[in-house]
Amino acid sequence: MLIDGAGIPGAESICRHGVAWYASRLGGSLLSLLSLVPDRGLSALLAEAIGQVTDDHRGTCDVANPISPSATVAMLRVSDGLAEHLVLGDSTVVLDRAADAPLVVTDPREVIISRSYEAALAAVAEGSGAYHRLLRDLRAHRNQPGGFWLAKDDPRAADEARTGSCPVAELTGGVLLSNGATRIVDRFGLADWPEVMTVLASSGPAEIIRRVRQAEARHTVAPDDATIAYCTDLGQP
Repeated sequence: MLIDGAGIPGAESICRHGVAWYASRLGGSLLSLLSLVPDRGLSALLAEAIGQVTDDHRGTCDVANPISPSATVAMLRVSDGLAEHLVLGDSTVVLDRAADAPLVVTDPREVIISRSYEAALAAVAEGSGAYHRLLRDLRAHRNQPGGFWLAKDDPRAADEARTGSCPVAELTGGVLLSNGATRIVDRFGLADWPEVMTVLASSGPAEIIRRVRQAEARHTVAPDDATIAYCTDLGQP
């Protein structure tokens, strides 16, 4: 399981807990539910976890505000010979298949919508009234039909997660990555997914993150949180 908190400047004014608290709380709730009710679907478990965390701070914070703390979620569960996956938001699950190319599961909706605002944001002064109006309009797409979806305050967002399963026997490994780690492929083009899986198998996640950090420095791009959970021997108990 991978939880990547999504923070927006100004959120501290409407939620006293913060993004780190939200991500930690959501991860804890999911781990507990996964152990207590292992037969339930991943989307249903995520919906319950979102509801639990929302209830934990509904009375003290403006949880429905578009900039309240949120997170992306990637999950991989092996049970009864199946590897089940779930992705909500712009995190990614990659399953390394023995007889085929890696299966890459991600949700591009936030990236697509954000890119549609790039030209307009670049055309106005940062910090101006027009700039903030555009940001508010962009953020209003969060957890809305036709927009993009994250774990936040509405359990129904879990229904929008990308899910699926495949036989464990077909897999040689799997990896969960935050969007900061997937930059090696989708932003900097330093590798394709088969090469990423090869590097992970030979050198581990640290090598992927090292290459991302080098590229960020080379292109003067602000670093983003980069987290990787690499799984091997999926069929082993």
